[in-house]
Amino acid sequence: MNDPRPARLTAADFHPEVMKLFDQYVHGFIDRRSFLDKSARYAAASGTTAVGLLAALSPDFAFGQKVAPSDARIKTERIEIASPAGHGKIHALVARPASAAGALPVVLVVHENRGLNPHIEDIARRLAVDNFIAVAPDLLTSQGGYPGDEDKAREAFSKVDQAKAREDFVAAANHSRTIAGGNGRLGATGFCYGGGIVNLLATRVPELAAGVPFYGAAAPAADVPKIKAEMFVVYAENDERINAMWPGYEAALKAAGTKYSVQVFPGTQHGFNNDTTPRYDEKAAQQAWARTLALFNRTLRA
Repeated sequence: MNDPRPARLTAADFHPEVMKLFDQYVHGFIDRRSFLDKSARYAAASGTTAVGLLAALSPDFAFGQKVAPSDARIKTERIEIASPAGHGKIHALVARPASAAGALPVVLVVHENRGLNPHIEDIARRLAVDNFIAVAPDLLTSQGGYPGDEDKAREAFSKVDQAKAREDFVAAANHSRTIAGGNGRLGATGFCYGGGIVNLLATRVPELAAGVPFYGAAAPAADVPKIKAEMFVVYAENDERINAMWPGYEAALKAAGTKYSVQVFPGTQHGFNNDTTPRYDEKAAQQAWARTLALFNRTLRA
């Protein structure tokens, strides 16, 4: 059956400068007004408005959803994880197969800089369909949780205490290792901000068996020798800010003897795995996800 929805826009449908401006906006380097002002001339040239450009670039969660919350193959629950030093709780979504024979490996899923939004919840459900237990914490718990709006989520994220956030994710990783139904083997994957957290967790959680950071900030070079996990590091070709960190990170990984692989996907933008926006690259995303699952299946089911 043909998909009745309009054809999905891709990065190629936008001027490269617009994509750069959108990346700056997503990561908080410019605000909404600056994006609109700076993208206006490109919008006029393409017969639309700056507001129209922003709407076209913004996530469409329903369009990108692959596993519905009501999917009979899985079951989900909301849990609370104790924040270190008595600093409240961390809310998290847990997704697992509806039925499983024996204990299953656990994968921590770390969101982008908007908290636990519908796309990241969908990633957790996809892992459950593939016979993992997925734990997806919400860093915005301290700000009342994901607010249901991406702009409000970015604003709330800017108020998060990042030192506390790092400790919260370490706590979430350690909790996930002992979750009911798990086999004690832990992997982690994350995207953008979450990719940086995966790199951090690899240096802080020696029990982490495998990590897949998607276009995330590198771990500090001095901490790389602490990494025990096998890493699959994913980059987009058109992502200068993040890619500039790789040479130093790779040198540290080699010097430490860390087992790792890396892939830079040609022609892609930062965020290419996120199938809710025009930055999505279907071919690259499918390849990267297949390699991610292969690593987790090999390292976490032993």
